[in-house]
Amino acid sequence: MAITGTREWAEHSANICRGCSHDCGYCYAKAMAVRFGRSTPDAWRVEVVDERKARQQWRHKSGRIMYPTTHDVTPTTLDASVSVLRSMLGAGNDVLIVSKPHLACVERLCAELASWRERVMFRFTIGSLSANVLRFWEPGAPGPDERLSSLGHAYAAGYRTSISCEPMLDDDVAAVVRAVEPYVSDSIWIGKANGLSARLRLNGADAEHLVAGRVLADSQNDVAIRSLYGCLRSHPLVRWKESIKAVVGLALPTVAGLDV
Repeated sequence: MAITGTREWAEHSANICRGCSHDCGYCYAKAMAVRFGRSTPDAWRVEVVDERKARQQWRHKSGRIMYPTTHDVTPTTLDASVSVLRSMLGAGNDVLIVSKPHLACVERLCAELASWRERVMFRFTIGSLSANVLRFWEPGAPGPDERLSSLGHAYAAGYRTSISCEPMLDDDVAAVVRAVEPYVSDSIWIGKANGLSARLRLNGADAEHLVAGRVLADSQNDVAIRSLYGCLRSHPLVRWKESIKAVVGLALPTVAGLDV
């Protein structure tokens, strides 16, 4: 059975919060919450930490845990995130921390988790180097300079580092690769903007975002994806998400958590 989504990266996932202040227009978690009546587009912007989950005492699991997958590590969720990550790591787990990073949060995480540094990987999302593009699609998230500073800090602190450029938010992915590669020890993942129109509608997008979504989706047509793959296929750090594997004919993994 082919493996897709978060299971490409980790066997397990963990979340402790409902909602996310980053309020990304294309957010899958927000769209699902709205679709199934668990939230509204406006309510999603307010982060509500589940204190029971935050206090959970973790046991060892076989395989990597990805944290978080449906929210982010923000100033509001930082204390609870530190608590749950220390519990995970204290039980001997390997953890992949995925975030659109706030520098202050990354500095705190690097300090708090230093005893388990070898079992932590940071994967920071950078879909564009344009501050305007990020502000348009990810209005509550940090800009590109802060994300690059966060990457540099984690790398200098001795943590394994990687990048997610999924979704690609413009047509200059090569610029992202050039900017991050000196500070990436593991991988740079690239993926399309999946199901963009449907997610934007569920998430309450305005007309400007709906039009921009169609333009972005059209720009990631098969011809463009094959060209991108041809340019970057030999780069030793670059990996391809399933949306691109499907276009260029790469096999999907059949085992969860291989991170390949």
